[in-house]
Amino acid sequence: MEENIASLVGWLRLAIESVSIVLVSVGAAIAVFLLVRALLTPQIVSFNKVRLTFGRALVLALEFQLAADILGTAVSPSWDHLGKLGAIAVIRTFLNFFLTRELKEEEQELQAATLRSQAQAGKDPGR
Repeated sequence: MEENIASLVGWLRLAIESVSIVLVSVGAAIAVFLLVRALLTPQIVSFNKVRLTFGRALVLALEFQLAADILGTAVSPSWDHLGKLGAIAVIRTFLNFFLTRELKEEEQELQAATLRSQAQAGKDPGR
């Protein structure tokens, strides 16, 4: 019975890690598309959108990776595995924290730039 559960968790961990890989890959593809489009019409706002889009994919992928690591340790909780999980969890949590904080700052900056451009369009003397 225990071997069946360990096998099931192994497959589940593989599936979750695969989702993480897909998230990073799709996020990168979308970011490249947005980057090419932003290069054709250079605006600082466009580059911020690229960073926000890709950053969101990375944050979500980190969450999935952490979940996969937790599953792997739940099956074989040796001190060695727990120590590795602790180190990985701390590193990924710090990465996730700072990436999320940077995304919030970028999003606020993007909103402020959008409001400024809308305000300038409203004051346009050609209107």
